[in-house]
Amino acid sequence: MSKPDFEAKLAVYCSRLFGQPLALSGLRRLSGGANMESWAFDYGARELVLRRMPGAGEGEKQVPRISIESEARLIALAGEHGVIAPAMLGILAPEDGLGEGFLMARIGGETMPHKILGNPQFAAAEQALARQCAQELAKIHALPIAALPDDLPEADAAALLADTRRRYDDHGARIPVFEFAFRWLADTLPAPSELSPLHGDFRMGNLMIGEEGITAILDWELAHIGDPAQDLAYLCTPSWRFTRHEKPVGGFAEIDDLLAAYETASGTTVNRKRFRWWLVYSTLWWGIVCLDMAGIWRTGADRSLERAVIGKRVSEVEVDLLLLFSPLLDDAAARKIAWQLPSIPSFTGEMHDAELLEALMDWDSDFVVPNAEGHDLFQARVARNAIGMLHRQATLGGDFAIREARRLDGLGLTPDQLCEGLASGELSPETPELLAHLRLTALERLSIHQPKYPGLATALDKWTSA
Repeated sequence: MSKPDFEAKLAVYCSRLFGQPLALSGLRRLSGGANMESWAFDYGARELVLRRMPGAGEGEKQVPRISIESEARLIALAGEHGVIAPAMLGILAPEDGLGEGFLMARIGGETMPHKILGNPQFAAAEQALARQCAQELAKIHALPIAALPDDLPEADAAALLADTRRRYDDHGARIPVFEFAFRWLADTLPAPSELSPLHGDFRMGNLMIGEEGITAILDWELAHIGDPAQDLAYLCTPSWRFTRHEKPVGGFAEIDDLLAAYETASGTTVNRKRFRWWLVYSTLWWGIVCLDMAGIWRTGADRSLERAVIGKRVSEVEVDLLLLFSPLLDDAAARKIAWQLPSIPSFTGEMHDAELLEALMDWDSDFVVPNAEGHDLFQARVARNAIGMLHRQATLGGDFAIREARRLDGLGLTPDQLCEGLASGELSPETPELLAHLRLTALERLSIHQPKYPGLATALDKWTSA
């Protein structure tokens, strides 16, 4: 659908919803949103946001989510019970011709973590965020289950782990660190707990932040009924720490501060071992979602560049899992490895593939980015990221593949034997030589896929010798 047609249909919908024809202005797509589109606009004096499935409902089918209508009704229910949620104004119907979606009030604030964390403008908000997040999560977990939408799924730790393993196997992936994580999670599965409503995606990026703190909780599409510790741990997932990997709660606070505030707000006690299990699970889960994104792109259901790039973020999770497991690996984890990020080689003779990719990056930076705005600017930056991955693969990938093969040969293992041994328990990263190999491989992969990922700097500091 062209933007003029989309805008015209949206104006008709708003006229019917609000009972009066007014001017629709400022329609623009907000940046981000691999699963849902967000469109901001004004209708008369009203400041609004339309959330809808990309392609008018032809979106992803592999990543589990509740229906659009149920998400809208859940947001409204949360608002009625004091949760800081945007006002829900309307749900799209097929006859509106706009696909599946809903309309809500536009709330002031900022969602982009890199614009919030460490910014003096949000210093007061940052100080209050751990307490506010704990309070909002306690209110969400206290929502009456009987009032929830009917299609909100219910799943305990065992069911979620089984589903995540199934999705991983369906992708045909063989990732050694993931194999060990699945085995550890199965071996340490927590006992069933009392289940509560969960937001399911409560993290920086889905929180609208003003100068005093949270102004709205967004993106409820992964809501379900489960263990409250899952929501708490999810907020602390390393991928959601953004520029501050060393601050485990969203890049702004310490875990003890969050859990203490939650215990005060909810009147419950958080079992730390249960929390740790969910932290490992949530970290691994994000790795499987990255595989899901690649799978969705391959099916053709959504061929967006952003989805393809997210599909390459698996190596971030490998490093994060190894960092989380370090306290459990005793002496092996304390041993340092010799590694540093290699420099990009120079070339002579015929034009090298890497040089062509470098030229593409320069073109994107010099001509595309300066002339783009809104979602187009976001896409241009994603494109530069993608080209950078290919550039590093072209310059470093061959050398890293040789190193990995040599290390495996020294261990007397094939790639399949390594995965099978870690999955069965016959092999363990408690063996120093094996742990060194896993760490080196993860560092090499991440230095190609995302060398600016903050977890890489953390890993280098903790694992490598000076």
